[in-house]
Amino acid sequence: MKKWAFVSDFDGTISKQDFYIVMMDKYFPEGRELYKNWKAGEIMDIDFLATIFKSINQEEEKIIEDTLAIPIDEYVPDFIKKVQASGADFYILSAGTDYYIYHLLKKYGVENVKVFSNEGHYREKNVHMNIDKNQWHYSERYGIDKSKVIQKLKEEYETIYFIGDSEPDSHPAQYADVTFAKNGLQNLLRDKKVPFIPVETFKEVEEYLLEKGVLS
Repeated sequence: MKKWAFVSDFDGTISKQDFYIVMMDKYFPEGRELYKNWKAGEIMDIDFLATIFKSINQEEEKIIEDTLAIPIDEYVPDFIKKVQASGADFYILSAGTDYYIYHLLKKYGVENVKVFSNEGHYREKNVHMNIDKNQWHYSERYGIDKSKVIQKLKEEYETIYFIGDSEPDSHPAQYADVTFAKNGLQNLLRDKKVPFIPVETFKEVEEYLLEKGVLS
């Protein structure tokens, strides 16, 4: 069994903006009404995102350009390299789509990172998700069940560190050994009485792991 791994959400955790919000505000403002229905629990996450992604109607070059303009936590690329240099593995766990994640990882020269997310591809001026109901980590609500991924990784590693920022992350946080929480995830975990370490940036995560002797 390997010693440890670090698992991170992407939108709002590694990136400072959610891809769906950028696309919705630029190309599908009507989605704001749909957003209200989603937040009210009337639409499942995966259906809401699929609708936004299929309403962009732009050439792929433009979508990639917009994707690469999304800011990320500037400490992330260096943090990932430090995790890997310590002999551990870094994973991205996202209920969005790997389509834009891979573009941003490439931009920042991030390598050897396994991405667990909904498969996405460009077709007919939009981003389409390929949801496979036979996948072991399939979720009807999110497309991917983050809790199942964390539980599977725990069979391979002694310790799983996890970081997230929003509601989908409140579920895997209950299975991780140590959870770092940003933004709205903090209150969600307080309500669920799930222990967590509040952070705003990956620099704080790095400082914690240095202090604990996990990183050197």
